[in-house]
Amino acid sequence: MKVLLREQDLSDEYIRFAQQIGADGFDIHDPFNLPGVVEQGYPDREALGRLLDRIRAAGLRVYRVAPQTPVRYLKGEPGGEEDVDRLKKTLEVFGVVGIPFMSMPIHLDNPGYRGGYAFVHRGGYTMHGFDMTLMRKKIAAEGYTDPVPLETHWERSVALYGELVPVAERVGVRLITHPSDPPLPDTDVSPRKWFGLMDAVPSDHNGLLFCIGTRYESGTSILDDIRTWGRKGKIFHTHFRNVRGTIPSAGGYQEMALDDGDMNMFTVLKTLRETGYDGGLQIDHLPHYDTDDRHSKIASAYAVGYVKALVMALKG
Repeated sequence: MKVLLREQDLSDEYIRFAQQIGADGFDIHDPFNLPGVVEQGYPDREALGRLLDRIRAAGLRVYRVAPQTPVRYLKGEPGGEEDVDRLKKTLEVFGVVGIPFMSMPIHLDNPGYRGGYAFVHRGGYTMHGFDMTLMRKKIAAEGYTDPVPLETHWERSVALYGELVPVAERVGVRLITHPSDPPLPDTDVSPRKWFGLMDAVPSDHNGLLFCIGTRYESGTSILDDIRTWGRKGKIFHTHFRNVRGTIPSAGGYQEMALDDGDMNMFTVLKTLRETGYDGGLQIDHLPHYDTDDRHSKIASAYAVGYVKALVMALKG
């Protein structure tokens, strides 16, 4: 399994740091870190190739990339077809330069964002969390309307998959989808819809970005969940993080450092291996430690070392 960081700025300083602490590579979460996106709405193939060459020269790779969200398409606004065309061009570029996974950019807003706030943990480190009561109070005070009716969003998302899956199959890039976080039932990529997208457009290039933290937050049995989807070969990529509490049991949750939450992350890794998974473990949602810098180097070094130790122990 590969231990990955979510990219910061991809400066020479940051790439060298990731190399020194033993990370295997990056997931690029911000599409505007890709050359060409600002200028034309999709990556420039030659410039992206040079960026990847610089990363590979450090012994690292890029595994997953998130493209721009086709907001006009999802909202049914003029220019929506241009958004879809840019995504097709993005896939074609990724196929040429050898990026294996593209996140499906179908998330808009989530009412759960109104319930987020920072929790203070061991020694004063802070991380994000979610409280259902706070969300309801804010929505009652401020109101909330989905940017697109959920049924309409679902129909447009399925249609987008129908457009992109054939391109992904042709160019050899696999599409992966992250569930809504917080994983509430009335969101655009609720747990039910997350699974349903694979049935709506079946393909061996259409699978899950399995966010271990988000799935645990929903109250599912995380090990059973991994076995169910791993044995079907549908866990293509993972987000690796720990959580305390679930929405059904506690009305919310707190994101935690890897060793400080409810889950035994070594058991999670063993269960992934049981299903044959040998892909990426992208360290997700880092703690905020005192004296850390703009690259979250303290948090990143701790997390990479922790996960690499788990992987080595797994190998025996």
